[in-house]
Amino acid sequence: MSAAHNLEVPGPSLVRDHHGESGIERWLRRGIEVLAAAAVVGEVALLFVGIVARAVFHHPLIWSDELASILFLWLAMVGSALAVQRSCHMRLTFFVSHMTPRAQAWAETLAVAAAAAFFALVMHPAFDYVQDQAFVETPALGWSGSVRALAIPFGCAAALISCGLRLARHDRRHILGALGLILPDRARLLSRQGAIDEHGAGRAARVLCRRARHGGDGGVPIASAFSLATSAYLLTTTSTPLSVVVGRMDEGMSTLILLAVPMFVLLGQLVHVTGVARVMVAFLASLLGHVRGGMSYVLLGAMLLISGISGSKTADMAAVAPVLFPEMRKRGMKDGELVSLLAASGAMSETIPPSLVLIAIASVTGISIAALFTAGILPAIVLALVLGVVAWWRAGRDEKTDASRAGAVRAPWSQVRRTFVIALPALLLPFLIRSAVVEGIATATEVSTIGIAYSHYLGMLLLGLIAIAFIPSISTAFL
Repeated sequence: MSAAHNLEVPGPSLVRDHHGESGIERWLRRGIEVLAAAAVVGEVALLFVGIVARAVFHHPLIWSDELASILFLWLAMVGSALAVQRSCHMRLTFFVSHMTPRAQAWAETLAVAAAAAFFALVMHPAFDYVQDQAFVETPALGWSGSVRALAIPFGCAAALISCGLRLARHDRRHILGALGLILPDRARLLSRQGAIDEHGAGRAARVLCRRARHGGDGGVPIASAFSLATSAYLLTTTSTPLSVVVGRMDEGMSTLILLAVPMFVLLGQLVHVTGVARVMVAFLASLLGHVRGGMSYVLLGAMLLISGISGSKTADMAAVAPVLFPEMRKRGMKDGELVSLLAASGAMSETIPPSLVLIAIASVTGISIAALFTAGILPAIVLALVLGVVAWWRAGRDEKTDASRAGAVRAPWSQVRRTFVIALPALLLPFLIRSAVVEGIATATEVSTIGIAYSHYLGMLLLGLIAIAFIPSISTAFL
């Protein structure tokens, strides 16, 4: 994110803490966080119960997928509002980062105002969409469709309020400038709804595409920039109501397989917190740490194993880097080379199941997710072997790294066995996840909950194993 986020000027109308947040913002953010956490916990529990009911008791819950889809829409909209509060929506900050501080502050104000303009534009169509869905009844639960559709105006309202509170922290001159740029344009579009004929539609499309591109270059969240351009095109060239945009939002978040994305991100964080990643790395380091380029092999192996658990490359890197980088620096590797190897290993493991990229491809193309998971393993292994050869060659050329390796001591086999016993349950987790999908025990969406439950109990088990394994070493050290 750009440095422009730190240039907000507190307004005098609200009491703020040292972070510049008002009490209203803090309470709203905490409320949204609680709702998001409750939705995630509900999804995990619902999917896991569905697996147990189907695979163990042979009585599938016919309503579980339907309820999971409803919760997913609420999770997506609440998460969208939370991302607005935290300034975490995807955006391009390359050009903004090269601006002067004053221009950065104005660009940040424009970005927040543009997001607020879109949410304000779709609020009324969102309520119309809820009324239209009230006549629809869900097949399994028998609920009104408005229960699901209400998530869209709720999320838009929370995001709009958050944008307004954030704008209150900005310089009033920047606010007036941004509103002066956006509001007349929106009013002109509303007054000309459907007025452009078919001959001018192409020109309008080109103009709006340029506006979307310029907005993205100026730091406006990509979703807001494209959504505003799409809404403007519908308003100026057609008589189509904006409730169609709301319907497309609902349809885009109705693919249940996309629920695997937050579930696997949660699994990746759990793997890191419980120490599952740490014991894997400890075993690989004791086995390969003394050989030429050994720590590079450990990093590649750790990424291969952990990528088979989380599916999120950000979570994988966050789990591996803090454990390995200090030791690799001691052995003479430079920070640039460490980051390059980590980034290359992240790209290498992009096809290892459960990969979020493969899940997205399956949701768009309709290809079997089990087939994609099976086909994605071999390319990653080939790339790992190639990167291993590069790491071996680089370690031989770097005299400092090679001299440091010469002082590395081979771990005794007793330590290798001990770390292997501790890491064995964690090493089985990637194979458990893949087998559950390929054998049909769980879908790609549900299998993450198996990993979450396994990692949760495995984390508690590891604490006991580590204590038992290292009690003799601790006693010897004290004696």
